[in-house]
Amino acid sequence: MTSFDVIVIGAGHAGVEAAYAAARLGCSVGLCTLSRDTVAHMPCNPAVGGTAKGHLVREIDALGGLMGRAIDATGIQFKLLNRSRGPAVWSPRAQADKRQYSAWVSKALQRQPKISWLIGKAARPEVKHGRVAGLVMDDGTHYGCRALVVTTGTFLNGLIHIGPERRPAGRHNEPPSHELAESLRSFGFDIGRLKTGTPPRLHRDSIDFERAVREGHFVEERGDSVPQPFSFSTTSGLRNQITCWLLHTTERVHDLVREHIDQSPLYNGQIQGIGPRYCPSLEDKVMRFPERERHQIYLEPEGVDVDEIYVNGFSMSLPRDVQELLVRALPGLQDAVVLRPGYAVEYDFVQPTELRSSLETHRVQGLFLAGQINGTSGYEEAAAQGLVVGANAALAVLGKEPLVLGRDEAYIGVMVDDLITRGCLEPYRMFTSRAEHRLLLRIDNADLRLTPLGYRIGLTDRDEWARFSARQDRHSRNTRTLERTLVRTEEGARISASERLRRPGIVLEGLIASGEVHLEFEDVSRSLEVASIENDVKYAGYLRRERASAERTRRQDRKRVPDLFDYARVPGLSREVVQRFSQVRPETVGQASRIPGVTPAAVAVLAAFLERSAFSEADRA
Repeated sequence: MTSFDVIVIGAGHAGVEAAYAAARLGCSVGLCTLSRDTVAHMPCNPAVGGTAKGHLVREIDALGGLMGRAIDATGIQFKLLNRSRGPAVWSPRAQADKRQYSAWVSKALQRQPKISWLIGKAARPEVKHGRVAGLVMDDGTHYGCRALVVTTGTFLNGLIHIGPERRPAGRHNEPPSHELAESLRSFGFDIGRLKTGTPPRLHRDSIDFERAVREGHFVEERGDSVPQPFSFSTTSGLRNQITCWLLHTTERVHDLVREHIDQSPLYNGQIQGIGPRYCPSLEDKVMRFPERERHQIYLEPEGVDVDEIYVNGFSMSLPRDVQELLVRALPGLQDAVVLRPGYAVEYDFVQPTELRSSLETHRVQGLFLAGQINGTSGYEEAAAQGLVVGANAALAVLGKEPLVLGRDEAYIGVMVDDLITRGCLEPYRMFTSRAEHRLLLRIDNADLRLTPLGYRIGLTDRDEWARFSARQDRHSRNTRTLERTLVRTEEGARISASERLRRPGIVLEGLIASGEVHLEFEDVSRSLEVASIENDVKYAGYLRRERASAERTRRQDRKRVPDLFDYARVPGLSREVVQRFSQVRPETVGQASRIPGVTPAAVAVLAAFLERSAFSEADRA
C-alpha cells in the first residue's frame, strides 16, 4: 500500500493551498482529484479579491501561498476598491483568465516534488482507534496517511437545480460525492445543508457592446491606470487587458421574475439548503426588495480569448426558457445567446464548531477540513483555510505546535475563530466589519505581520525571506528618516516629517514630491511600501490603542481550557451554558467569551474555576 504523510482530497482553491503548504514543510503529499483539468477551477465568478477577500489573498501570499502569485500572473483587469475610504478597508480585486489561472496553479503544483497526484474518486477515510490511518478510493484502492485533509467544496451530496430539473452534481457536469458524505456523517459530525448558485454565461459575439455603450445601456468599467499587485513577490508590471460593463435590471425584468416565481426552486420548496444573504439570487433581490427599482449587473469576460461572459449579479435557478427571457429583457442584451443557464447547488457541510483552531476535527484525530465543507463561500476564504490546514496537517505529522493566528494578527485568524466559535447558519463570507482590529490588519502590512511567522515554521523559503528582509529593513530606515527629517509647516515652524504627516490633508507622496523627504523604495512595490509607512506613522496613536486592546484579549486567549474538560463540574453554570460549551469545546477562556449566547458572568465563573483548579494541582504537585 502506498503511503503519504498527508493526503488532500480535492484540488480546488482550498486543496491546492493545503497540498502546497504541506509539501513546503517537507511532507509527502497525495493530492486526490477527479481530473487535473479542474485544478483551482473557477466555477463561479472568474475573479479574485474584493472587500476583505483581498486582505485574505495578501495574507495567503505573506505566508508563502499560491493565490496572490497566481492572480498576478493571470489577471486581466485590476482594481483597488474603497480608495475613498480609510486604509483599513482598501481591498485589491482582479478579473482572472480562469483557464490560465487553473493552468498556472497546476504547473506550480507539478514543480513541487513532494506532491503526487491521485486521480480518482475518494470514498471514505480509514480510521483506526479514533485516528486517521488512510484513504479508501472508489475503486477499492487504499492509500495510507498520517493526516487527511478534506476540501470537497460543493460535492458532498451535491444537487443542482435549474427550474424543475434536478440532478446530482457537485458543479456543472461533475459528479457529486455520496459515499464520502455518508462516511463523514457516520463519525457523528453535525452536518447541515447549504445552497449557492451561479448566473448564466453568454456568448461574447452575441452582444454588441459598442452599440450598448453608445445608447447608454452599458457603462464601461476599466481597471486602474496603475494596477496594484496581490503578491509581495511580483516584480513585473501588471497589465489590464479587458473591459467590463455595468448595466441595471429594469421593471420588465422584475415583472418576469414575479410572473415565474412559482417555478423557482428557491420559492416552491424544492430547495431546502440555506443560501447567503449577502449575495442573493435574482429571485431574492426582486421578491425581498420590492422597493428597489433596479439592481446592478456586471458583464465580465471569463478570459482574454474565450467566448463566455459572466453575468455578475444575475444568479438564479429559474427554468432555462425563463432565464433566456430574463437575459434578453436586460438593456443591450436583446440578442444575447445563453451558452449555459445559471443554477443553484445544494450540498452538505460540517458545522465548523466540530473543529479545533487548527481546523482538525474534535472527533477524529488527524482529520482536517477546509473550504465550503466548513460552511464558507468564496475562493479566497477556501484558499486561506487550505493554507492553514495544509500547514497544520504537516505540523501535526512533524510533532510540532499548530499554526493558530489571532484575531489581531490576520483576517485568517478572524475567519477561523468565527467559524469554530460561532458556527454557520448561512454560508460564511469575510467582511472587514468582522475584524475588531482591522486597522492593524491592512493590506499594506500583511507581509510585516505574517512573513516572519511563515518563515519560522517553514512556509516561506530563503529567497522569499531575503526579499522580505530587505523590504523590512527599508521600512525601518524610512520610518527613522521621517522621524529625523525636519520640514517646515505653513506657519514656518520646523517639525519632524512624521509629525507633519499626522496633520490633516498631508500625504507622504506630497512630502516626497516636494523634495522635503528622501526615502528609498523598490519601483514595483513603491505604492505598497509608501502606504505601509504612511499608515504606520499617520495612525500611530490609534495603532497603539488597538495593540493594547488586542493584548487584553490575548491574555484571555492564553488561559487554556483542558481537552475533554467536563463543564458540568463547574458550579454556577446553567444547563444551557454547559451544553453550549460542550458543543463548541472552546480551547481558551477567550474563545469561550466569544460563543454566542454565553454571558460574561458565565465566562468569569469558568475562568475562576480553572484558576482554582490550576492552584489545586500545583499544591498537589
